Amino acid sequence: MPMTMSSKRKLAIFLKADSTGGILLIIATLLALLFANTPLSALYQGFLHVPMEIRIGALHLDKTLHHWINDGLMVIFFMMIGLEVKREILEGHLSSVSKVALPTIAAIGGMLFPALVYTWFNYGDATAMRGWAIPTATDIAFALGILSLLGNRVPVSLKVFLMALAIIDDLGAIVVIALFYTMDISTLSIIVASIALALLIAFNRLKVTKKSLFYTVGIVLWVAVLESGVHATLAGVAFAFTIPLYSKDRKGNTFSPLKELEHGLHGWITFFILPLFAFVNAGVDMRALSLTEMTGTVPIGIFLGLFLGKQLGVFGISWLAIKLKIAPMPQGSSWLMLYGVSILTGIGFTMSLFIDSLAFVDDRLYAYTDKLSILLATLFSAVIGYLILRYALSKSKPDLTHHETVTK
Repeated sequence: MPMTMSSKRKLAIFLKADSTGGILLIIATLLALLFANTPLSALYQGFLHVPMEIRIGALHLDKTLHHWINDGLMVIFFMMIGLEVKREILEGHLSSVSKVALPTIAAIGGMLFPALVYTWFNYGDATAMRGWAIPTATDIAFALGILSLLGNRVPVSLKVFLMALAIIDDLGAIVVIALFYTMDISTLSIIVASIALALLIAFNRLKVTKKSLFYTVGIVLWVAVLESGVHATLAGVAFAFTIPLYSKDRKGNTFSPLKELEHGLHGWITFFILPLFAFVNAGVDMRALSLTEMTGTVPIGIFLGLFLGKQLGVFGISWLAIKLKIAPMPQGSSWLMLYGVSILTGIGFTMSLFIDSLAFVDDRLYAYTDKLSILLATLFSAVIGYLILRYALSKSKPDLTHHETVTK
């Protein structure tokens, strides 16, 4: 049956909505849980461990499908983060001290407090302490998706605050991955990666506009970093930082390679890469789980780190900064609104699952309770944060003037 114009319009609105990414992540997670907890679990595990290899001369990359998604496709996701960070620093919400002050302070608190909460429960256990960074990250797509469900009643300044905080949070997660989740370093691969990165920087300085040159050297950079012992996703961030924000074509017309690439990647990441990542990483087999296992120090540390540590860190440090007049309160917001957004930062999901896969390579190490605690903390943070924001917004009048000013 052909789609009517009304149906097509509704579909277009859905695909452009900020909440779409979050909805797709929920669907992918539910499917993963369905497969993992039914007779389909054997099929699910078989899918995860499908062997895939690439061999070009002496170069041999042999990984399972699960690893290709985490070490390959997620590079593109981190590339997107790198592009967003560079754009925001150069001309966006991170381009001035006044704009970046409160989100930066809040992001630091939002990483420090969850790590301290997790450490409180797991200090002294060397294996468990590898997961200290799991509750420190915020899933920007999911958090903004939940916020968007409240519509235009949310002050624009509050949306900007959450977005800037999540971007800085992601940048912090990238630094953590680089410093704490690397394996034995291959000197030769690091040298090759350094040469590739130097070439990309030279392309940027020389105003090279041929995309194929950037992409070819970018692939070399990714392979070198993949083989170096440093996590491959960092290649995506490094590559993104070398893409020019603005350049000129042969006719002298100005265009933005960075924005073009960011726009081109957005659909792939929202509709394919992140849902696929959620599907292969959120499949927690709960059939043999017991309450005793769920009350272990690792799952408790992760859950409380995300749900409690995040809101304490973000709201507590923000409150202190505003009271000390280091940074202003987001315009049109109230303390209760700010608290609701602080709870939403406990939505770790994608980033937390990703760091979990680096910290605990063997999924069975904690009987999947680590992943389940991430899902539960995300659920609690999303629902409670949404309800508090909805209540806070019902008690205030929307700042329509401010909204119109910003959107113009």
